[in-house]
Amino acid sequence: MTAKEVLAIMTKGDQFSKWLGLEIDAIETGYCKLHYVVRKDMLNGFENIHGGILFSAADSAFAFACNSHGIITVALDVSITFTRPVKEGEVLSVEAMEVHLGNKTSVYDIRTTNAEGKIVALFKGTAYRTGKEIM
Repeated sequence: MTAKEVLAIMTKGDQFSKWLGLEIDAIETGYCKLHYVVRKDMLNGFENIHGGILFSAADSAFAFACNSHGIITVALDVSITFTRPVKEGEVLSVEAMEVHLGNKTSVYDIRTTNAEGKIVALFKGTAYRTGKEIM
């Protein structure tokens, strides 16, 4: 199964990623790049993007990248660092890159950047590969 076929299966019923407005720019084995526009309903009380939105978009890119091998893969451990504020209307890009692929675990580096290419969040994800094929 190709990475594009896996993505089609994953996004078919993924209402949350649709609500976030995630647009997939590239999908390959072990890699995903997407973007989205920050909306008013994504802001916190200080009119900056809510950290949960940054986390969720990065988590989606992580899921798309680590499942792209055609094996059901789930998150074991994730962490995120927020580096700068983001305002309504900004376009954010999220790039998930595989840095290790083992028999049972894999590790990904996920970077969220603004239109100027400045990092706004760094997300690291470790995933467990179940060994079960995605159907």
